[in-house]
Amino acid sequence: MFRRRALLASALLAVAAAPAPAARAEAPALQPFDQTAFESALEAGGPILVEISAPWCPTCKAQKAVLDDLLAAPEFAALTHLEVDFDTRKDVVRALGATQQSTLIVFAGGEEVGRSVGETRPEAIAALVRAAF
Repeated sequence: MFRRRALLASALLAVAAAPAPAARAEAPALQPFDQTAFESALEAGGPILVEISAPWCPTCKAQKAVLDDLLAAPEFAALTHLEVDFDTRKDVVRALGATQQSTLIVFAGGEEVGRSVGETRPEAIAALVRAAF
C-alpha cells in the first residue's frame, strides 16, 4: 500500500513540475468586410487577408479551421483579416473579381499578391498567407 502511494505521489509531482504548454497567441480578429477599413489597410500597405465565404459552404468551414490554427501564430499578428459574406455582399464579391465562395485573397503593399479558390490544404493556405508578408 505504501509503495502504491509513493508511486502515485511521485507521478503527481512529475506532472506538476512539468512546464506548462506555451500560451497560444491570439489570431488577428476576423472582421466583417468594411470598404473603409479595407481601403485604409490597403493605403497602409500592411498584410491583408480577404476571406470570401458562405455559412453553408463545407469548403469554407474547412478553410476557417485551417485559418484559426494558422493565424494564431505570432508571425501573423499584423494581418488584417476581413470576411466577405458571399451571399449578401455580391457588390464586394464582384469588385474583388471573385466568382465563388471559398476564395482567399491576400494583399501586401496595397496590391493583390495571391489568391486561391477552394483550397483546404494547410500548407497551401499557409504559403498563400505568408505571401502577404
